Amino acid sequence: MKIVKAFLQLIRWPNLLFIFSTQAMFEYCIVMPLFVDAGINNALNISSFLLLSFSLVCIAAGGYVINDYFDLNIDLVNKPKRLVVDKTISRRWVIFWHFIFSIVGIALGFYIDKSTPTSFIGIFNVLSVLLLFVYSASLKKKFLLGNVLISLLTAWSILILWWAEQHYFFAFPPIGNLDTHKLFRFTFLYAGFAFIISLIREVIKDMEDIDGDRKYGCKTMPIIWGINSTKVFTLVWTIVLTAVLLLLQLYVLLNGWWITALYGFICITLPLLQVIRLLVKAQNSKNFHQLSTLVKIIMFTGIVSMLFFRHPM
Repeated sequence: MKIVKAFLQLIRWPNLLFIFSTQAMFEYCIVMPLFVDAGINNALNISSFLLLSFSLVCIAAGGYVINDYFDLNIDLVNKPKRLVVDKTISRRWVIFWHFIFSIVGIALGFYIDKSTPTSFIGIFNVLSVLLLFVYSASLKKKFLLGNVLISLLTAWSILILWWAEQHYFFAFPPIGNLDTHKLFRFTFLYAGFAFIISLIREVIKDMEDIDGDRKYGCKTMPIIWGINSTKVFTLVWTIVLTAVLLLLQLYVLLNGWWITALYGFICITLPLLQVIRLLVKAQNSKNFHQLSTLVKIIMFTGIVSMLFFRHPM
């Protein structure tokens, strides 16, 4: 039982569930209704979607595993009580599971390409595995590069669903009555949200882990700029995101979608304002850990808002 618990901790099972939930809600609430309204079938049927989502979950799991492998010494300082590698699961088995998850994710990508031959999912999955490996081995320790890469890969979990349908978007003349512009707007709205909120959280995590990172020669933003300047950077992004969301909620409100606007304000905007307040006061690792948890909750409530756009209220 102990080894099972450690394995689930190693692959970050709540994060994997979050990835699948995000893709499922985007596919069910955003993509499919547009194709149904247009009277045509989208490229990803149910089985193809499940395979695609599972391939990304496997790649993410492999990324978490290899990240813990390279972070062993840093984690001994930052989170010794939550350590799994070399304590419960040997480094040899960690490498084995990274290999298995990565190979399965890549293989599923190329299998999906058989039914959607212009999507190149297999190639993108190979790139994702390579980027996650490079991130864990090197980029994570660099100034901002690792933060941006992880944020882009977070956004990619949504963009890939749009990309899988891309032959509809470049068809001329347009296919049926498909509202490609609406799907494009929703895709980049949620991908943009995912990128910014992930970037905010990644930088907050760097502030939380500054002690271990400094000890082992990392060059993260808090180490190079200092905590106060990094807090200003994070505050700017949080304020920009909050302002954009307020404008979107005003637009939604003007369209008569009262419940959608109310949900967005209470469950996304107000927590973001709380992040701003707490970030100004944050001083130690415990404060930044609480902030990181709050931002993760906002990521979840932001994704859940897709449910309201299936049938706007």
